[in-house]
Amino acid sequence: MSQPSRPHNDLRARIYAVVARIPRGRVATYGQVAALAGAPRHARQVGYALYDLPSGAELPWHRVINARGEVSPRSEPGWDGLQRELLEAEGVVFRRGRVDLGRYRWEPPEGPGL
Repeated sequence: MSQPSRPHNDLRARIYAVVARIPRGRVATYGQVAALAGAPRHARQVGYALYDLPSGAELPWHRVINARGEVSPRSEPGWDGLQRELLEAEGVVFRRGRVDLGRYRWEPPEGPGL
């Protein structure tokens, strides 16, 4: 007998599905990912889901930044620097520590099938 899915896991799966769609050289904000995953106003849950990402997962977690266009500080030293390096390697430019969201924010095509 299969167990019913837990809403927490369903939300994480939706978050991961959205993050997987962010193309190289683009970024999305935590709030944007939450909204696209069907959980508006739950940006913090996106952060938790990415923090808990299994080691070796091939998800472009580094493409998710905060609403100010900044890499959010991490509890573990060095991760924020790594995130910035990964984004810069994809052509994302930082000015005064921020990404121009008008230029680099990912805007998914409208319509069904997220």
